[in-house]
Amino acid sequence: MALNKKSKKNAESMNSRLKLVMKSGKAILGYKATVKSLRRTKSKMILISSNCPPLRKSELEYLAMLAKTPVHHYTGDNSALGTACGKFFNCSVVSVLDGGDSDILTAKE
Repeated sequence: MALNKKSKKNAESMNSRLKLVMKSGKAILGYKATVKSLRRTKSKMILISSNCPPLRKSELEYLAMLAKTPVHHYTGDNSALGTACGKFFNCSVVSVLDGGDSDILTAKE
């Protein structure tokens, strides 16, 4: 039970950090744009939803490893990730280009 509360708290803090990034920083949503930013090494961090297809997830992790970019596996599915970004559509991948006022790039969970 304590583990469940802790994971819920981590998800809520990641949601609030992501909301602050969308407001004050720069982030791009979607697979194609994320791959382009990883190839150009513009991304500071990428977030991958839990229901992203395995082949796509492994490709993103490989590109992130080449670009030396940290990867965060988001606990929610793609609709929860889109909602956390303040959008009304599903999004399986988010790439953070600039953290803004948020501490999403420095926080380790």
